[in-house]
Amino acid sequence: MSEGLAPLLLPAMVIILLAFMFWSQRRRQHAIATLQESLAVGDDICTTSGLFGRIIALDEVAATLEIAAGTRVRFDRRAIATKVDVSGRPVTGADGQLPAAPSTGPHTGESSPNRPAHQSVDPADAPRTDTEK
Repeated sequence: MSEGLAPLLLPAMVIILLAFMFWSQRRRQHAIATLQESLAVGDDICTTSGLFGRIIALDEVAATLEIAAGTRVRFDRRAIATKVDVSGRPVTGADGQLPAAPSTGPHTGESSPNRPAHQSVDPADAPRTDTEK
């Protein structure tokens, strides 16, 4: 009996894989559409290029962002990746869920044991190079 099912196993696996791919793409598109519909003037956002700003004007095609006091840039609405809170942490991920906690490692912005993560480095304490005197 297994000899009759063996030829059907590979096509069935391909069909299941394709169905999963279409389902996940559709879910992603729905999350993006939901984010675009929820954008409003005054929202703090992060663009796909990593630029943080506040929406000060919004139309069907573009959003004008204030990235610093008096500095305004115009972005295509599709370039808005996520809404963020005032500290810059994502409010929702691309799938509409809260993001997972950041992992620890050398490139995650870990703080040094002598300095909390929120404290900036004093330029006088920064290491000097040979060219600086």
